Order: sequence, then structure tokens, then C-alpha cells
Amino acid sequence: MRRNFGVRVDCMMDGMFCGRCCYQTEMPLTEEDIATIESLGFRREEFVIEVDGIPRLRNVNGRCYFLDESNRCSIYEHRPIGCRIYPVVLDVETGKAVVDDFCPKKDSISRKDLRRAEAILRKLVRKIYSQRPRQQSSPSSP
Repeated sequence: MRRNFGVRVDCMMDGMFCGRCCYQTEMPLTEEDIATIESLGFRREEFVIEVDGIPRLRNVNGRCYFLDESNRCSIYEHRPIGCRIYPVVLDVETGKAVVDDFCPKKDSISRKDLRRAEAILRKLVRKIYSQRPRQQSSPSSP
């Protein structure tokens, strides 16, 4: 996946960073995302929580572990690929990339960025879910 890819969004609102997408985040992480953040000196246990076998960014007091008091990402240049692509998300019903209505800047996303993000987003989803440990089936009862 292209780590340098990102959807360009001006996250400033009324002279301040929005940060809305970083509150109550459920951002899934790839093992590459985790390794990149660990290379910055963070321990996995600090910033990762597992939900249904999927590693996700940890929230502290309702905010992403890396969101500072001015609503800026403290690891912005090294942020996970899902954060780079947001507000483009995959609609699970259609399998198509869409812009998340939750983002106040959703209307600033170009069709070109949406198309470019879709292939990366599909690969990202496959990668994240292929990392998940397989559920072991329970033995059948006689």
C-alpha cells in the first residue's frame, strides 16, 4: 500500500483544527501501521486496543491516543493509512468508497481522490481482516 497517499482535507474550522474524526475513533490498524508507530518509541500496549481480533487506535478520555489538546495529530507524518484516507470509507453494503457524512469537510473531497482511495481502501480492508486470528470451531457434541 502507498503510505504516502492521502486524501487532502483542510481540517481547519473557525481558525482551529476540527479533530472530530479523532473522537471516539474506531480506526483499525495494520501490522505495518503498528510497526511504524512503534518505531517512533511508542509501545503497542499504549496505543492499540483489540476489538473482535482487530487492532484499533486506543481512545483516552474519548479521544484518539495521539490527538493533542489543539486537536492535532501528534504523529501526523506517521499516521495510519486509514487516517490518511479518511474521510473516504468503504460502504460495506455496496463495496464502494464513499465520503463519510460525519466529516464536516466531506464536500471538499474530489471525485478523483475518491476513485484513487477506493483501490487502496479495499486492499486495506482485506489486509486488516486477513490479520485477524481465525476463530476455532468448537468440537461438535455427540
